[in-house]
Amino acid sequence: MRSTDPAGDRPGGRGHQAVTGLRLRGRDREMAAARQALETVRGGRGACVVVEGPPGVGKSRLLAELDDMARRSGFDVVSVRADELDQYAAGAALQSALQSSSDGSERAAAATDDQRLWLLDGITDALEERAQRAPVAVLVDDAQWADPATLLVLRTLPRRLAASRILWVLAVRSEADRPTVARVREDLERLGARWLTLGPLPQQELQHIAADVLGAKPSPALARLLRDVAGNPFLAIELVRAFADTDAVRVEAGVTSPLHDGIPVGFRRTVAARLDRLPEDAVRLLQIGAVLGRQFDLGTAARMLGRQVGSLLSGVEAALNAGLLLGDGPRLAFRHDLIRQAVHENLAPAVRTALHREAADILRGLGARSAEVAWHVVLSGGPVGDDAVSTLTTAVHELSSSAPDAAADLAQQIAGPLPLHDRRRTALLTDAAEYLGRTRRVHQALDLVDATLSDRLEPLQEARLRLVAAEIHQAAGDDAAAMTHLQRALALPGLPPDLQVRLLKTKATGHVYLGDITAAEQTDTGLVEASYRSKDPAVVVSAMVFQSQTSFYRGRLTRALDLAEEATARSITESGVLHLRPPRIPALWLATVLTATDRLADTERVLREGQREAEALGLGWSLPHWHASRAWALFEQGALDDAAVEAESSLMVADELEISRPNPQARSLLALVEIRRGDFAKAADHLRAVEAGAGTSRQRYGLAVSLACACLADAEGQDTAAAAALHGSLTDAGPARLLAVPPSHWPGIVRMALRGEDQPLALAVSGALRTLAAQDDSQQIIGTVRAHVDGLLHGDRGALASAVTGYRTTGRRLALVAACEDLGDLVAASGDAASTIPYYEEAGELASASGALRDHERIMRRLRQFGVRTGAPRHHTTGAPGWESLTESERKLIPLVVEGLTNRAVADRLYVSVHTVNTHMKHIFAKLGINTRVELTRLAIERGGIADGAD
Repeated sequence: MRSTDPAGDRPGGRGHQAVTGLRLRGRDREMAAARQALETVRGGRGACVVVEGPPGVGKSRLLAELDDMARRSGFDVVSVRADELDQYAAGAALQSALQSSSDGSERAAAATDDQRLWLLDGITDALEERAQRAPVAVLVDDAQWADPATLLVLRTLPRRLAASRILWVLAVRSEADRPTVARVREDLERLGARWLTLGPLPQQELQHIAADVLGAKPSPALARLLRDVAGNPFLAIELVRAFADTDAVRVEAGVTSPLHDGIPVGFRRTVAARLDRLPEDAVRLLQIGAVLGRQFDLGTAARMLGRQVGSLLSGVEAALNAGLLLGDGPRLAFRHDLIRQAVHENLAPAVRTALHREAADILRGLGARSAEVAWHVVLSGGPVGDDAVSTLTTAVHELSSSAPDAAADLAQQIAGPLPLHDRRRTALLTDAAEYLGRTRRVHQALDLVDATLSDRLEPLQEARLRLVAAEIHQAAGDDAAAMTHLQRALALPGLPPDLQVRLLKTKATGHVYLGDITAAEQTDTGLVEASYRSKDPAVVVSAMVFQSQTSFYRGRLTRALDLAEEATARSITESGVLHLRPPRIPALWLATVLTATDRLADTERVLREGQREAEALGLGWSLPHWHASRAWALFEQGALDDAAVEAESSLMVADELEISRPNPQARSLLALVEIRRGDFAKAADHLRAVEAGAGTSRQRYGLAVSLACACLADAEGQDTAAAAALHGSLTDAGPARLLAVPPSHWPGIVRMALRGEDQPLALAVSGALRTLAAQDDSQQIIGTVRAHVDGLLHGDRGALASAVTGYRTTGRRLALVAACEDLGDLVAASGDAASTIPYYEEAGELASASGALRDHERIMRRLRQFGVRTGAPRHHTTGAPGWESLTESERKLIPLVVEGLTNRAVADRLYVSVHTVNTHMKHIFAKLGINTRVELTRLAIERGGIADGAD
């Protein structure tokens, strides 16, 4: 794929004298739609147009016309055209076309083995910057052949950048059968793209085209012959040119007539007839060129012909003069791919296969890009020798960083012809499973693992494949299945020490995820001690994270915190440390520990800094986890609106990057937010989505999901069901299970247990808290929560008062709301109304400030029972749309948008993730009933108070 004038077969250049300046005929409706799309974008809103039709129907010609129209209208045009060779290419041609305005070189150097995040964010930034200066038109011709990374961009960015002044135009063949192309079509159709299907031209338009080519009106006889091209304008031009080139027409009185009625049957015959009139050098050059691709290097063609380049000049001259080739660029190119295909298909199949195999060998020797060699090997019927397999494997690895699903498909295609027990076949299938595991095609990955394991592999190959399977299961949250693969792999004989260590580390991590800390510590078997002696800083950091995890779930919070901070500090100063196996990020774990300690306020800083570093390094798999962790930390602080935005961002980025399964924690958190807001229907929707999408990942995130289910049942008055939802997760709870959710939720679990008359559950939580306090009494929050729980269990007014005092210094507003309300209820039951009211008033004020509308309304009802006049909540962002419904965070964005900052620049200014900004912008548009940044700017200026909430 290359940046190009998208005219395709548009006349121009040598060989086109006969058709230079042809008008676009018969496409008035389509051009009107294109003009409308340009006007939409000029008005400030994004638009998408898909031009579809068979080869030769005029898609490229239409894009050329649109290109000219856009430039005349002041658009910045970004144009790329795909080639068949691009189907296995790594990287994105669209990114290359934009590279001059991005920091591609710097970020590429830091990119990891999964570059999807870096790719999408980099192109987004470049397009947003351009769209701030002028409206942008992105034109992609022959998208059916686009490289997989560009297809990912086309699936994702039109939706992400819908509010920017960007017009997306894709030209695609209607018979395109690549699955990735089909997904692009489906996603754009859901987005509301305008579909322009180019059908056959009417006979009258074909006659106009003939007159344009010949400079004279076609006679009735020639007009009759035009009926045989089935309305295809390119074939009509070729038909007329075929007659003109052979002097088979005469012009009399401005009318062109054929001298005879004969016409070749079919276009291939037409091209073959034209080749017959060329010298042999030109014919051979065209045949070899047709094998090499739509564009080809003359030197490579000369090598395949066994000739010197200079000896081919007469053939080149003849092909150019015949209008079959273009010579304006660094490579020769067929004027239209239909011509190349016709020449290619006129070769005998055995000849085509042999020539593609030879082309692959020559190109590999010349150091051509592996994607180009791979295309020829595939067309030759599969790999033959070790060199071919090696080149194709390189192509797979290069492709995997930007398009893991396409890399997996290519790996399986290469493996197909190889013998069943060939080690290269097993290695390719193992790679394919790993790459599929990075996408939503997890089930296909695991099916591939099962099918490959059935081939009775050698121990080393089986162990490597089972390690991949275990990591896929762990990423999907199915820790039990991961453990099965790891145990079977470790039982295999003769494994090298480095592979054994990786298996043991992954197994130990699996035990942590399953909450079996004893088993995790037993798996250690000297691994931690050996790791600390390693010269590899990543190994040392990995050991620190593991020790921090086991300490944390044992309840030794101070030691867990010290280890997590040290691991995070080392990961910042040592390059490559963030690429741990199994995948973990120290700062992400540190945030989990901080949330359970007295340093909750530090969580925000750690998550912001850590996520920005992860984004810069392209660690896309981690993004949903960063946003979900931040959502839970914000919920703990009582910032429900911002917590919901982060949870939504987690789901959004998982969808964009096609993460195997979104973290159920995000959905659970959204359900908890909606329960506190009082929207039980939305909460239920989120929990149904968890059930539908989480699968076995509930093993790891089970308590978060169970907590949300219990809270919904409790809110709906189903006390027994609420307690039952939590019973299985916590009745045998030690600190490990309790610490799976932040501390402010623990008293709520006890409250629901008591309402549901589940005394064992309440006592289990109390016992876990006692164990925590005994292990580490340095954290005030643990003592405060324990006092809260004791107050609920024993109706102890003093304990609840102590909890209220403790929460006031912890920054956990919702915990303080609950403690004040619980203490108010207890005091009210004693008949001391005067002492009750202040607690309810404090709880109500905090609930309002947090956005917990349901809590606020419940507390206000209680106050009214004591004769206290109450008002509406001061924080109400879920009511009727309009400026008043905007959150404080949303208000902060608006002045920056008015200032003209891109979403990336806004994120940098506010020190948040660009994905958080994207979600805020979506909410702002929805609440104000607008669709573009232009409309937002106009409304803000008209309103005047654009700085509200910005300070």
